[in-house]
Amino acid sequence: MSVTLYLSNDTSARAAGADRLAQAWAEAPGVELVRTSSRGAFFLEPLVERDGPEGRLLWPRATPEDLPRIRAGVGGLPVSDLSFLARQQRIVFARFGMAEPLSLARYRALGGWRGYEAAAGLSPEAIIAEMKVSGLRGRGGAAFPVWSKWDIARRTEADQKYVVANADEGDAGTYCDRLIMEGEPFRLIEGMLICAKAIGADRGYIYCRWEYPAAAVTMSAAITEAERAGLLVVDGRPFRLEVFRGAGSYVCGEETALLSSLEGGRGMVKVRPPYPAVAGLYGKPTVVSNVLTFGTVTEILARGAAWHASLGTERSKGTIALQLGGRIRQPGLVEIPFGATLGEVLERFGGGMVEGARFKAVQVGGPLGSLFPESALDIPLCFDAFNDIGAVLGHGGIVVFDDRTDMVELARHYMTFTADESCGKCTPCRIGSVRGRELLERIEAGQGTADDLTLLADLGETMKATSLCAHGARGPYPVLTAMEHWPEEFTRRLSAVGPPP
Repeated sequence: MSVTLYLSNDTSARAAGADRLAQAWAEAPGVELVRTSSRGAFFLEPLVERDGPEGRLLWPRATPEDLPRIRAGVGGLPVSDLSFLARQQRIVFARFGMAEPLSLARYRALGGWRGYEAAAGLSPEAIIAEMKVSGLRGRGGAAFPVWSKWDIARRTEADQKYVVANADEGDAGTYCDRLIMEGEPFRLIEGMLICAKAIGADRGYIYCRWEYPAAAVTMSAAITEAERAGLLVVDGRPFRLEVFRGAGSYVCGEETALLSSLEGGRGMVKVRPPYPAVAGLYGKPTVVSNVLTFGTVTEILARGAAWHASLGTERSKGTIALQLGGRIRQPGLVEIPFGATLGEVLERFGGGMVEGARFKAVQVGGPLGSLFPESALDIPLCFDAFNDIGAVLGHGGIVVFDDRTDMVELARHYMTFTADESCGKCTPCRIGSVRGRELLERIEAGQGTADDLTLLADLGETMKATSLCAHGARGPYPVLTAMEHWPEEFTRRLSAVGPPP
């Protein structure tokens, strides 16, 4: 009897052994293997699925020897029984695990392209009005209202306008943009087309980080498929879209540095204003949004702005894509409405600490994000709650550290990262990050003094207040929050006599 099995082609699933399964079963008689997007439950990979009487059945952590029982349907877990997924409210990632990345027919069958079809019947002003009612804020970190950026670009007169997807997903512990590009690339294309119609653009770029080769290949192939199907058209005009590979710079996640790189220059931050929506790529009006933002746009147009606005909190509408990692049992993607607390997410979805580990700290928002102790786990996951305490949600990366983590070493690591990745445009970041690293190296070596801690805190506040972009302004946060919540780890490393002359 022939059987169809489903296996993720996502990079994380392949790293966990999905390709080895595919190779082992390639010649198995009566087995058709379909490569799909990922469920995002990476702690269960490689995850094999097949159709059952009442829906998909799952076989987690499968091995080549499991093929007979999978073919027989023995031991499969219904998708609905997997609490990690059942407790989520997925919107952007609702079809993940079922989508076939480069099949337009499958994308349409699962509800894709409905957003653009709805947008096609609306004026640019009406599309932007929908975005305003939806309350969507950018998911890349800045959380700027999407409708406002689009409206500025629409109203700015120019002979050329651009739509740019920021796929330079550089924060440690983040991967939701990659999941979309590798697993459902037509979703990104659809969202960019909706934006193009709203602002009057006929050219687009996907700025893909160098470290995402599979995503770049998949996106390029999806663009080709969309062109063949005649879908890259906006108001009767061809919409030219291409993938541009970044060169490995973290700062190119900042939109002005990204545009400089896209123009062929060095990826350095530009002084604003003017903002890209007025004068962006080649001096023309440009909307730059991250992949997840464009992916959310498709659902808003398909389901309606009021529906999106009904989810989340008063000022953080919709869902948030959280990417759990670090010393927890269940790393993976979580999509839920804004508002749950950090502790609830770690308990409900993270599954607790790995065996033998005890919780010590959690970082939210990537390498520039604040470090939180256990006493702060009641903070709600929404833009304003984080802003009120001087923290950022960033791109939704959450990394958990255990009790073996040396907070001085961790702080030095983050300041070294800030120094290494500084574009060099402004003095506070270029010089301040190096001086901060040197101070932390001295403290870590047991040669620092109490004055060094004071100087380090003052330096951090100066960088926060005077740096040109978020890289320098946010760079001190891991250091300052480590010093705030674990002060004894810094003071006990100090020298009684100070550094040698």
